[in-house]
Amino acid sequence: MKRKLPDGKLLGGKLFWGKLFGACLLAAAGTSAMAADTWPSRPITFVLPYQAGGGGDTAARALAEDMSKALGKPIIVENRPGASGIIGTNAVAKAQPDGYTVLLTLTQSVLNNRFLYSQLPYDPMKDLAFVTEVVTGTILLTVSTNAPVHSVKDLIDWGRKNKLSAGNWGVGSYGHLASTYLGKTKKIDVVNVSYKGEAPMLQDLAGGSINFAFSSLNSTRPFIQSGKVRVLAVAGRHRLAALPDVPTLAEAGLTEPEYTVTGSMVMMVPAGTPAPIVAQLEKEARTVINSPRYRARMQVLGLEALGEGAKQARANYDAQFPVQQRLVQMSGAKLD
Repeated sequence: MKRKLPDGKLLGGKLFWGKLFGACLLAAAGTSAMAADTWPSRPITFVLPYQAGGGGDTAARALAEDMSKALGKPIIVENRPGASGIIGTNAVAKAQPDGYTVLLTLTQSVLNNRFLYSQLPYDPMKDLAFVTEVVTGTILLTVSTNAPVHSVKDLIDWGRKNKLSAGNWGVGSYGHLASTYLGKTKKIDVVNVSYKGEAPMLQDLAGGSINFAFSSLNSTRPFIQSGKVRVLAVAGRHRLAALPDVPTLAEAGLTEPEYTVTGSMVMMVPAGTPAPIVAQLEKEARTVINSPRYRARMQVLGLEALGEGAKQARANYDAQFPVQQRLVQMSGAKLD
Protein backbone atom coordinates (compact mmCIF):
# COMPACT_ATOMS: atom_id res chain seq x y z
CA MET A 1 0.00 0.00 0.00
CA LYS A 2 1.29 3.47 -0.88
CA ARG A 3 1.41 5.94 2.03
CA LYS A 4 0.30 9.52 1.63
CA LEU A 5 2.47 12.49 2.48
CA PRO A 6 1.05 15.40 4.50
CA ASP A 7 0.12 17.26 1.31
CA GLY A 8 -1.83 14.24 0.10
CA LYS A 9 0.69 13.13 -2.57
CA LEU A 10 1.48 9.46 -2.81
CA LEU A 11 4.90 8.34 -1.55
CA GLY A 12 5.30 6.13 -4.58
CA GLY A 13 4.13 8.75 -7.05
CA LYS A 14 6.19 10.25 -9.88
CA LEU A 15 6.09 13.72 -8.36
CA PHE A 16 7.72 12.54 -5.14
CA TRP A 17 10.45 10.56 -6.86
CA GLY A 18 11.09 13.39 -9.27
CA LYS A 19 11.57 15.81 -6.38
CA LEU A 20 13.80 13.32 -4.56
CA PHE A 21 15.98 12.84 -7.66
CA GLY A 22 16.27 16.58 -8.12
CA ALA A 23 17.27 17.01 -4.50
CA CYS A 24 20.00 14.39 -4.91
CA LEU A 25 21.37 16.23 -7.94
CA LEU A 26 21.42 19.50 -6.05
CA ALA A 27 23.17 17.84 -3.12
CA ALA A 28 25.81 16.34 -5.42
CA ALA A 29 26.35 19.69 -7.11
CA GLY A 30 26.64 21.34 -3.72
CA THR A 31 29.26 18.83 -2.61
CA SER A 32 31.25 19.40 -5.82
CA ALA A 33 31.06 23.16 -5.37
CA MET A 34 32.20 22.88 -1.74
CA ALA A 35 35.16 20.72 -2.81
CA ALA A 36 36.11 23.30 -5.45
CA ASP A 37 35.81 26.14 -2.93
CA THR A 38 38.28 24.50 -0.55
CA TRP A 39 40.69 23.15 -3.21
CA PRO A 40 43.53 22.81 -2.62
CA SER A 41 43.46 22.01 1.08
CA ARG A 42 46.40 19.56 1.01
CA PRO A 43 49.45 18.73 -1.16
CA ILE A 44 48.95 17.93 -4.85
CA THR A 45 50.83 15.17 -6.67
CA PHE A 46 52.07 15.53 -10.24
CA VAL A 47 52.65 12.03 -11.64
CA LEU A 48 55.29 11.82 -14.37
CA PRO A 49 55.24 8.33 -15.96
CA TYR A 50 58.95 8.46 -16.88
CA GLN A 51 62.34 8.30 -15.20
CA ALA A 52 63.72 11.28 -13.29
CA GLY A 53 66.16 13.43 -15.23
CA GLY A 54 65.86 14.81 -18.74
CA GLY A 55 63.97 17.77 -20.14
CA GLY A 56 60.46 16.51 -19.34
CA ASP A 57 61.30 15.89 -15.69
CA THR A 58 62.90 19.33 -15.37
CA ALA A 59 59.86 20.97 -17.02
CA ALA A 60 57.49 19.20 -14.62
CA ARG A 61 59.49 20.17 -11.53
CA ALA A 62 59.81 23.79 -12.63
CA LEU A 63 56.04 23.94 -13.18
CA ALA A 64 55.36 22.35 -9.78
CA GLU A 65 57.68 24.78 -8.05
CA ASP A 66 56.00 27.90 -9.43
CA MET A 67 52.42 26.58 -9.20
CA SER A 68 52.88 25.59 -5.54
CA LYS A 69 53.75 29.20 -4.73
CA ALA A 70 50.61 30.44 -6.44
CA LEU A 71 48.32 27.81 -4.85
CA GLY A 72 49.87 27.97 -1.40
CA LYS A 73 50.24 24.19 -1.15
CA PRO A 74 53.15 21.82 -1.85
CA ILE A 75 53.18 20.02 -5.20
CA ILE A 76 55.05 16.72 -5.21
CA VAL A 77 56.46 15.36 -8.49
CA GLU A 78 56.30 11.57 -8.44
CA ASN A 79 58.12 9.60 -11.13
CA ARG A 80 56.29 6.36 -11.93
CA PRO A 81 58.07 4.94 -15.00
CA GLY A 82 57.44 1.70 -16.82
CA ALA A 83 55.80 0.17 -19.90
CA SER A 84 56.19 3.24 -22.13
CA GLY A 85 54.36 5.46 -19.66
CA ILE A 86 51.45 3.08 -19.08
CA ILE A 87 52.07 2.43 -15.37
CA GLY A 88 52.03 6.06 -14.27
CA THR A 89 49.23 7.03 -16.65
CA ASN A 90 47.04 4.19 -15.42
CA ALA A 91 47.64 5.23 -11.80
CA VAL A 92 46.20 8.68 -12.54
CA ALA A 93 43.35 7.31 -14.65
CA LYS A 94 42.28 5.18 -11.66
CA ALA A 95 42.84 7.90 -9.03
CA GLN A 96 40.12 9.80 -7.19
CA PRO A 97 38.90 12.67 -9.39
CA ASP A 98 39.47 15.33 -6.74
CA GLY A 99 42.20 17.49 -8.25
CA TYR A 100 44.97 16.12 -6.04
CA THR A 101 46.42 13.66 -8.56
CA VAL A 102 47.54 15.21 -11.85
CA LEU A 103 49.22 13.59 -14.85
CA LEU A 104 52.09 15.24 -16.72
CA THR A 105 52.88 13.02 -19.67
CA LEU A 106 54.34 12.95 -23.13
CA THR A 107 51.75 12.27 -25.77
CA GLN A 108 53.07 8.70 -26.23
CA SER A 109 51.25 7.30 -23.19
CA VAL A 110 47.90 8.74 -24.28
CA LEU A 111 48.26 8.67 -28.08
CA ASN A 112 50.95 6.43 -29.62
CA ASN A 113 50.31 3.63 -27.16
CA ARG A 114 46.76 3.31 -28.47
CA PHE A 115 48.29 1.89 -31.67
CA LEU A 116 51.40 0.23 -30.25
CA TYR A 117 49.47 -1.95 -27.79
CA SER A 118 46.50 -4.16 -28.59
CA GLN A 119 44.90 -3.22 -25.26
CA LEU A 120 45.52 -0.57 -22.60
CA PRO A 121 44.28 -0.67 -18.99
CA TYR A 122 42.75 2.78 -19.52
CA ASP A 123 40.96 4.70 -22.25
CA PRO A 124 42.68 8.10 -22.56
CA MET A 125 39.56 9.84 -23.83
CA LYS A 126 37.16 8.32 -21.29
CA ASP A 127 39.30 8.03 -18.17
CA LEU A 128 41.28 11.28 -18.44
CA ALA A 129 40.56 14.93 -19.20
CA PHE A 130 42.88 17.57 -20.67
CA VAL A 131 43.93 20.58 -18.60
CA THR A 132 46.56 22.18 -20.83
CA GLU A 133 49.61 21.53 -22.95
CA VAL A 134 52.82 22.38 -21.09
CA VAL A 135 55.85 22.23 -23.38
CA THR A 136 56.87 20.88 -26.74
CA GLY A 137 60.27 19.69 -27.90
CA THR A 138 61.34 19.90 -31.53
CA ILE A 139 62.92 16.85 -33.15
CA LEU A 140 66.04 17.18 -35.33
CA LEU A 141 67.16 15.10 -38.31
CA THR A 142 70.87 14.57 -37.68
CA VAL A 143 73.96 12.95 -39.18
CA SER A 144 77.63 12.69 -38.24
CA THR A 145 79.76 15.57 -39.53
CA ASN A 146 81.91 12.87 -41.16
CA ALA A 147 78.98 11.75 -43.34
CA PRO A 148 78.95 12.93 -46.99
CA VAL A 149 75.62 14.62 -46.35
CA HIS A 150 74.77 18.30 -45.94
CA SER A 151 71.04 18.38 -46.69
CA VAL A 152 67.92 16.23 -46.63
CA LYS A 153 68.25 15.75 -50.40
CA ASP A 154 71.83 14.52 -49.91
CA LEU A 155 70.61 12.01 -47.33
CA ILE A 156 67.93 10.65 -49.66
CA ASP A 157 70.39 10.41 -52.57
CA TRP A 158 72.92 8.67 -50.33
CA GLY A 159 70.27 6.24 -49.16
CA ARG A 160 69.25 5.31 -52.69
CA LYS A 161 72.79 4.13 -53.34
CA ASN A 162 73.59 2.61 -49.95
CA LYS A 163 71.82 0.79 -47.13
CA LEU A 164 71.50 3.21 -44.21
CA SER A 165 71.26 2.58 -40.49
CA ALA A 166 69.02 4.83 -38.39
CA GLY A 167 69.25 5.15 -34.63
CA ASN A 168 66.26 5.63 -32.37
CA TRP A 169 65.65 5.78 -28.62
CA GLY A 170 63.22 2.84 -28.58
CA VAL A 171 60.77 0.85 -30.69
CA GLY A 172 57.66 2.95 -31.24
CA SER A 173 59.45 6.23 -30.56
CA TYR A 174 59.10 9.04 -33.09
CA GLY A 175 62.69 8.42 -34.17
CA HIS A 176 61.82 4.83 -35.04
CA LEU A 177 58.53 5.70 -36.74
CA ALA A 178 59.91 8.65 -38.74
CA SER A 179 62.99 6.74 -39.95
CA THR A 180 60.80 3.88 -41.14
CA TYR A 181 58.40 6.30 -42.83
CA LEU A 182 61.29 8.09 -44.59
CA GLY A 183 62.71 4.81 -45.82
CA LYS A 184 59.44 3.44 -47.16
CA THR A 185 58.21 6.65 -48.80
CA LYS A 186 61.57 7.57 -50.36
CA LYS A 187 62.53 4.03 -51.39
CA ILE A 188 65.52 3.89 -49.06
CA ASP A 189 66.74 0.68 -47.44
CA VAL A 190 66.80 1.69 -43.75
CA VAL A 191 67.86 -0.58 -40.90
CA ASN A 192 66.55 0.64 -37.54
CA VAL A 193 68.83 0.36 -34.50
CA SER A 194 67.11 0.85 -31.14
CA TYR A 195 68.92 2.16 -28.06
CA LYS A 196 68.01 2.62 -24.42
CA GLY A 197 67.83 6.39 -24.61
CA GLU A 198 69.31 9.13 -26.74
CA ALA A 199 72.75 9.36 -25.11
CA PRO A 200 74.18 6.06 -26.45
CA MET A 201 72.44 6.63 -29.78
CA LEU A 202 74.08 10.03 -30.25
CA GLN A 203 77.47 8.65 -29.20
CA ASP A 204 77.22 6.08 -31.98
CA LEU A 205 75.96 8.67 -34.46
CA ALA A 206 78.90 10.96 -33.71
CA GLY A 207 81.29 8.03 -34.05
CA GLY A 208 79.82 6.92 -37.36
CA SER A 209 78.40 3.59 -36.18
CA ILE A 210 74.96 4.64 -37.48
CA ASN A 211 74.20 6.90 -40.44
CA PHE A 212 71.40 9.18 -39.25
CA ALA A 213 68.92 9.72 -36.44
CA PHE A 214 66.01 11.82 -35.29
CA SER A 215 66.92 13.36 -31.93
CA SER A 216 65.91 16.11 -29.50
CA LEU A 217 67.63 19.48 -29.36
CA ASN A 218 68.38 19.18 -25.65
CA SER A 219 70.25 15.88 -26.03
CA THR A 220 71.91 16.78 -29.33
CA ARG A 221 73.14 20.26 -28.39
CA PRO A 222 76.51 19.14 -26.89
CA PHE A 223 77.27 17.14 -30.04
CA ILE A 224 76.38 20.10 -32.24
CA GLN A 225 78.57 22.42 -30.19
CA SER A 226 81.51 20.00 -30.33
CA GLY A 227 81.18 19.74 -34.09
CA LYS A 228 80.48 16.01 -34.11
CA VAL A 229 76.88 16.08 -35.32
CA ARG A 230 75.27 18.03 -38.16
CA VAL A 231 71.58 19.03 -38.16
CA LEU A 232 69.94 18.68 -41.57
CA ALA A 233 66.44 19.89 -40.67
CA VAL A 234 63.94 20.27 -37.83
CA ALA A 235 60.49 18.70 -37.52
CA GLY A 236 57.51 20.91 -36.75
CA ARG A 237 55.96 23.88 -38.49
CA HIS A 238 58.60 26.54 -37.88
CA ARG A 239 62.34 26.98 -37.48
CA LEU A 240 64.01 26.95 -34.09
CA ALA A 241 65.27 30.19 -32.57
CA ALA A 242 68.32 28.23 -31.38
CA LEU A 243 69.05 27.03 -34.96
CA PRO A 244 67.73 29.82 -37.19
CA ASP A 245 69.69 28.72 -40.27
CA VAL A 246 68.41 25.14 -40.20
CA PRO A 247 65.32 24.57 -42.40
CA THR A 248 62.22 22.70 -41.38
CA LEU A 249 61.68 19.29 -42.95
CA ALA A 250 58.89 20.86 -45.01
CA GLU A 251 61.26 23.53 -46.32
CA ALA A 252 63.69 20.73 -47.16
CA GLY A 253 61.04 18.98 -49.28
CA LEU A 254 59.41 16.61 -46.79
CA THR A 255 55.97 18.24 -46.67
CA GLU A 256 53.85 15.40 -45.27
CA PRO A 257 52.19 15.97 -41.86
CA GLU A 258 54.20 13.01 -40.53
CA TYR A 259 57.18 15.39 -40.42
CA THR A 260 55.43 18.09 -38.38
CA VAL A 261 55.21 15.94 -35.24
CA THR A 262 56.73 17.39 -32.07
CA GLY A 263 57.13 15.84 -28.63
CA SER A 264 54.55 17.49 -26.38
CA MET A 265 53.92 17.23 -22.65
CA VAL A 266 50.30 17.56 -21.55
CA MET A 267 48.61 17.99 -18.18
CA MET A 268 45.59 15.75 -17.54
CA VAL A 269 43.37 14.78 -14.61
CA PRO A 270 41.06 11.83 -13.93
CA ALA A 271 37.73 12.10 -15.72
CA GLY A 272 35.03 13.37 -13.40
CA THR A 273 37.23 15.92 -11.66
CA PRO A 274 34.91 18.84 -10.77
CA ALA A 275 34.86 21.47 -13.51
CA PRO A 276 35.68 24.35 -11.14
CA ILE A 277 38.83 22.54 -9.98
CA VAL A 278 39.88 21.78 -13.57
CA ALA A 279 39.30 25.43 -14.49
CA GLN A 280 41.40 26.68 -11.57
CA LEU A 281 44.15 24.16 -12.29
CA GLU A 282 44.19 25.25 -15.93
CA LYS A 283 44.29 28.94 -14.98
CA GLU A 284 47.18 28.54 -12.54
CA ALA A 285 49.14 26.24 -14.88
CA ARG A 286 48.76 28.57 -17.86
CA THR A 287 49.79 31.58 -15.78
CA VAL A 288 53.06 29.86 -14.88
CA ILE A 289 53.67 28.33 -18.32
CA ASN A 290 53.18 31.67 -20.09
CA SER A 291 55.37 33.60 -17.65
CA PRO A 292 58.71 34.97 -18.92
CA ARG A 293 60.50 33.09 -16.11
CA TYR A 294 59.17 29.67 -17.13
CA ARG A 295 59.58 30.32 -20.85
CA ALA A 296 63.21 31.29 -20.33
CA ARG A 297 63.91 28.18 -18.26
CA MET A 298 62.37 25.97 -20.96
CA GLN A 299 64.26 27.68 -23.77
CA VAL A 300 67.54 26.72 -22.11
CA LEU A 301 66.37 23.08 -22.35
CA GLY A 302 65.45 23.42 -26.00
CA LEU A 303 61.74 23.30 -25.14
CA GLU A 304 58.94 25.68 -26.04
CA ALA A 305 56.39 26.57 -23.36
CA LEU A 306 52.83 26.30 -24.69
CA GLY A 307 50.12 26.88 -22.08
CA GLU A 308 47.32 26.91 -24.66
CA GLY A 309 44.61 25.40 -22.46
CA ALA A 310 42.34 22.37 -22.50
CA LYS A 311 40.45 23.06 -25.74
CA GLN A 312 43.62 23.59 -27.78
CA ALA A 313 45.30 20.57 -26.18
CA ARG A 314 42.36 18.40 -27.26
CA ALA A 315 42.35 19.94 -30.75
CA ASN A 316 46.07 19.21 -31.16
CA TYR A 317 45.51 15.65 -29.93
CA ASP A 318 42.72 15.10 -32.44
CA ALA A 319 44.88 16.49 -35.26
CA GLN A 320 47.80 14.21 -34.35
CA PHE A 321 45.66 11.10 -33.94
CA PRO A 322 45.50 10.04 -37.63
CA VAL A 323 49.13 11.05 -38.22
CA GLN A 324 50.45 8.88 -35.40
CA GLN A 325 48.15 6.06 -36.44
CA ARG A 326 49.58 6.08 -39.98
CA LEU A 327 53.16 6.20 -38.69
CA VAL A 328 52.66 3.21 -36.39
CA GLN A 329 50.77 1.19 -38.97
CA MET A 330 53.42 1.80 -41.64
CA SER A 331 56.22 0.79 -39.22
CA GLY A 332 54.43 -2.36 -38.11
CA ALA A 333 55.66 -1.66 -34.57
CA LYS A 334 54.01 -3.47 -31.66
CA LEU A 335 55.00 -3.44 -27.99
CA ASP A 336 52.92 -6.37 -26.72
